[in-house]
Amino acid sequence: MNLLRALVTVSGMTLLSRILGFVRDFVIARTFGAGMMTDAFFVAFRLPNLLRRLFAEGAFSQAFVPILAEYRNRRGEIETKTLVDRVASVLVLALVLVSAIGMAAAPVLIAVTAPGFSADADKFQLTVELTRITFPYILFMSLVAMAAGILNTWSRFALPAFTPVLLNLSMIGKALFAAPRFDPPVLALAWAVLLGGALQLAIQLPALAKIGMLPRFDLVWRDAGVQRVLKLMAPAVLGVSVAQISLLINTIFASFLESGSVSWLYYADRLMEFPAGLLGAALGTILLPSLAKTHSSGRTEDFSALLDWGLRLTLMLTLPASLALAMLALPLLATLFQYGAFAAGDVLRTREALVAYSIGLTGLILVKVLAPGFYARQDIRTPVKIALVTLALTQLMNFAFIGWLKHAGLALSIGLASCFNAGMLWRGLRQRGVYQPQAGWGVFMLKLLAALIVLGNVLYFASAGDAAWLAMNGGQRVLQLSAIVLAGILSYFATLWLLGFRPRDFRRQSA
Repeated sequence: MNLLRALVTVSGMTLLSRILGFVRDFVIARTFGAGMMTDAFFVAFRLPNLLRRLFAEGAFSQAFVPILAEYRNRRGEIETKTLVDRVASVLVLALVLVSAIGMAAAPVLIAVTAPGFSADADKFQLTVELTRITFPYILFMSLVAMAAGILNTWSRFALPAFTPVLLNLSMIGKALFAAPRFDPPVLALAWAVLLGGALQLAIQLPALAKIGMLPRFDLVWRDAGVQRVLKLMAPAVLGVSVAQISLLINTIFASFLESGSVSWLYYADRLMEFPAGLLGAALGTILLPSLAKTHSSGRTEDFSALLDWGLRLTLMLTLPASLALAMLALPLLATLFQYGAFAAGDVLRTREALVAYSIGLTGLILVKVLAPGFYARQDIRTPVKIALVTLALTQLMNFAFIGWLKHAGLALSIGLASCFNAGMLWRGLRQRGVYQPQAGWGVFMLKLLAALIVLGNVLYFASAGDAAWLAMNGGQRVLQLSAIVLAGILSYFATLWLLGFRPRDFRRQSA
């Protein structure tokens, strides 16, 4: 399979999901605004969402996929199916227990993760109730992640990339049509999360059956393959999920700031995650199985070349996204969210966080490309050491920035820490001889710099002032922002074309 084509496929599905995600956030912002109810929901949703990223899409996927690829390449279909059955059985049992404990311990979890809510009894109780409804989401999404890992290993990338669409549709539908029937209305969003998780799992089951990998219950705790997955999972939690842990800690800090701070950070994070998901998650999705296959075959040069390909694509597409997010922060936020209860003041405060986040966007996406270089080789210790240092550095920066930058300081600390994390991962791969940069990096970076200068000038001269954007109606914002974005895209890629970049230069076959 052509990896560039696979990347386009996954990115296309991710784009659909992200667009619907913005529609979802628009509906939530218009219906609920930014205040007590949304703060409570975002904190409640962040807990199972964090566990999903830590254990399901993070540690579990990074531990399971390389071992699954090894079994498929070296041991045959029967042993591979046995591994799938036994890992799934242990996973289901563990997830049922975790979900039950999480629901029972919801008051303790909220007291720990959002201690500032304790001062408002109604806000605290609402957050607890929402948490109890949303917590089983981790069960569904962990099984979704396992199904996606299997399908991706079989080079079935499109369906797993499509599944988040169902969560967004569920939340949009509940917010628009079911919210008035709940008291308080925000409970509709919590039930939508649970429904969305169930739908995402259900849609992948036929695809697993088609390739003969639909799991059946076979609980053998001491199976060698299961033990290897568990052994890799434990330290991988920190190795691939530092940013998510930092987001949780940031919620604790933000809970002590003025009301709305959690929501401002959430909406800024959602915009930042658009390019992060479109490119970072997509690249990580297709790189990990290919790197694992290449490593299991002993092809070290191909392994390094895959990483080099991923790094060049990342820089070529992420650097302009970072620049655009910073320069167009207010137009983007006003166009997407300044409706109904989401006022101009919320746009301005959210912009502060988005500009801070944009500084670290490239680092955040590079981590998604570099970390698989370690996990495909089942090297856990190095990313864990880097993760621990990064996490500590993030908290030091939180204390340094929060006093004078408030919620924006929390966003800045995550961005800068992501850049540090990526730099240390790159250094680790280079020191071990795993990654050897291919020729032409100097010229490549100079050409990117020239294209970024052109892009920056186009965005600067094409944008209106802040007051104009805040005063426009929705239709005017959409038209003007679309024209600016189109002009930016054309100018950037036209410059790269004139400097000699061609799509064929980035084609690469999978392992």
